[in-house]
Amino acid sequence: MISDPLTKLQCSPTSDGSAAVVLASEDYLANHNLAGRAVEIVGQAMTTDFASTFDGSARNIIGYDMTVQAAQRVYQQSGLGPKDFGVIELHDCFSANELLLYEALGLCGPGEAPELIDDNQTTYGGRWVVNPSGGLISKGHPLGATGLAQCAELTWQLRGTAEARQVDNVTAALQHNIGLGGAAVVTAYQRAER
Repeated sequence: MISDPLTKLQCSPTSDGSAAVVLASEDYLANHNLAGRAVEIVGQAMTTDFASTFDGSARNIIGYDMTVQAAQRVYQQSGLGPKDFGVIELHDCFSANELLLYEALGLCGPGEAPELIDDNQTTYGGRWVVNPSGGLISKGHPLGATGLAQCAELTWQLRGTAEARQVDNVTAALQHNIGLGGAAVVTAYQRAER
């Protein structure tokens, strides 16, 4: 038992890793014949240090309230909503986080997350595929590189190059990342028009 009710296998291992992202202008993409590989960031928001983060609530210490606000901002910026995303990478550093984040991102109402799993709505063939990379519990949690690794996975998904993990017909993707006790970042991506 790590912290009741979480066992060791329900907690992501801290690991080594690296990731990189190259941001480029539309002109650069056109001049270097890369437009066909482009993925666009269509919305991004970061929220930090809400007072509620430190109110003693286990839900808020994982960034629930910050995630709700960041997600709402991203949905407004991008013109997309939860139903528009085919694939989602979220910060599941502990098994319980995934359920809470379904609610915070607006995938379901309060208390409805277990139904999403029971109805296979968060895996291949469901409404969304969540963490096709395996998530942090499966692939590890390389502090500092976690968010970029999520970005890389979503880029591969939108390009159609994710191999055995590929989600069919993906045109938009959502990313959620947190820094415990301090920040929540939500980003929306779309496959660029070709």
